[in-house]
Amino acid sequence: MADSLKGKRVAILVTDGFEQVELTGPKEALENAGATAEIVSSSNGEVTGWNHTTPATKFHVDKTFDSIRMEDYDAVLLPGGVVNSDTIRTDEMAQALVRDAARANKTIAVICHGAWLLASAGLVKGKKMTSWPSLTDDLKNAGAQWVDEQVVVDGHLISSRKPDDIPAFSEALVKALAA
Repeated sequence: MADSLKGKRVAILVTDGFEQVELTGPKEALENAGATAEIVSSSNGEVTGWNHTTPATKFHVDKTFDSIRMEDYDAVLLPGGVVNSDTIRTDEMAQALVRDAARANKTIAVICHGAWLLASAGLVKGKKMTSWPSLTDDLKNAGAQWVDEQVVVDGHLISSRKPDDIPAFSEALVKALAA
């Protein structure tokens, strides 16, 4: 399976304060399967991952929101983290990128609080999905059918709840891109 995703490209959209393992776990699984996974943010330089409420490792930003086109990618990954998700959900470029991905039927993989961006972009109405439990009302109010499951796949949308779900989430993402 080391080359099952050879030639596939995934944009990982984050800002400072993303939950570090929600980026590193899926990114490692994608790269181990042969995909290229790029960290994309609002500005060049570095973004800081967090371990729950504590700042952790800095990561190099490969590209910026305004420098990419979703047509060049096969999927978008949205890690959570409260600080990241609260910031990115109001970023117009990030919203435009996920809307472009949805229009083009690209795989959109979201974990934990990352679902806030999809709600703000108007992309959850009629979707069956999961998230961190505190987003339940937000997603239901935006028209989603929220369920408490480890991983939910609804068409091109893959959603998951929390860091404990990363192995199943990563497996679903790799499987979707290999199809």
